[in-house]
Amino acid sequence: MKQVPALKIDGITIHQSLAIIEYLEETRPTPRLLPQDPKKRASVRMISDLIAGGIQPLQNLSVLKQVEEKFQLTWAQNAIISGFNALEQILQSTAGTYCVGDEVTMADLCLVPQVANAERFKVDCTPYPTISSINKRLLVLEAFQVTHPCRQPDTPTELRA
Repeated sequence: MKQVPALKIDGITIHQSLAIIEYLEETRPTPRLLPQDPKKRASVRMISDLIAGGIQPLQNLSVLKQVEEKFQLTWAQNAIISGFNALEQILQSTAGTYCVGDEVTMADLCLVPQVANAERFKVDCTPYPTISSINKRLLVLEAFQVTHPCRQPDTPTELRA
């Protein structure tokens, strides 16, 4: 599909964010990205799938190119708002310091780039205090600062930090 991300590791190439994260979890389990508790692990996967499968693809550039240019911003905003409405409700019952409890998980790895997309597409995040506060706490962590979408080599100049 000529999409990113792809990770070449251990003699294989893995495509798609969640498959990459789960492979890393299984082969390099420190730090843990999936909780030991099965209920919390299910919550992490649910949140990750909601973001990676239910929000992010709908405002991907490949999808936006299929929408008439004058409607692209509204299309992207509607996709994010719809997803954030559901995500905010879920996080109100799962969040601690981060998306699920007080440890960084795969869900948090999905959240930060999606909030960056919301900012990119000028979505007002005021109605999403849980999403916003978790994102703010994540962005003080060095790992999230150096891997933020605005700091990637292929980031367009106008979106760079």
